[in-house]
Amino acid sequence: MSHPTSFDRDISRRIKDLRDVLNLSPEDLSGRLGVPAEDVLAYETGTRDVPVSYLYALAKATGVDLTALITGSEAKLHQYSLVKKGDGLSVTRRKAYKYQALAYRFNRPAMEPFIVTVPPREPGELEFNQHAGQEFIFLLEGRMEVMLGKETEILEPRDSLYFSSTIPHAMRALDGKEAVFLDVII
Repeated sequence: MSHPTSFDRDISRRIKDLRDVLNLSPEDLSGRLGVPAEDVLAYETGTRDVPVSYLYALAKATGVDLTALITGSEAKLHQYSLVKKGDGLSVTRRKAYKYQALAYRFNRPAMEPFIVTVPPREPGELEFNQHAGQEFIFLLEGRMEVMLGKETEILEPRDSLYFSSTIPHAMRALDGKEAVFLDVII
């Protein structure tokens, strides 16, 4: 892992503080989120990168706004939120992908949409992820291979994929070019 930035340390501190405020042990939180207690502690100490999916699950399970976990302040908008092209909140929580949060200004959104950029990788370099909920992918640019458990799907621009996020999943761009997609987590 690379050295944590102050942004990373702030997020780790906020998730640790949240667990403390809620008077939950790492095991309690582990049970709520379906992740090992060792992962909870690793995310809180900054010894492991915190996946966006973990932050989303933590926000949902505790009733805390995802934007508050990421930035330290709650989103204010309740009616609508316009995010212009390129103005999404950059969330570098998984080194494998680049995320831009699109609902970060809206207070307690029912879903979390992101624009995600995935680089080309070799199959052995893939990082699998799984978390509670469901996920919707709409490919905007490039071609992408998505592994869902033992199944593999190839997405072309304008293809979509809806799946249970509890399935271990990983993706990589194909043809030596980045792939860009809209990702909605619920």
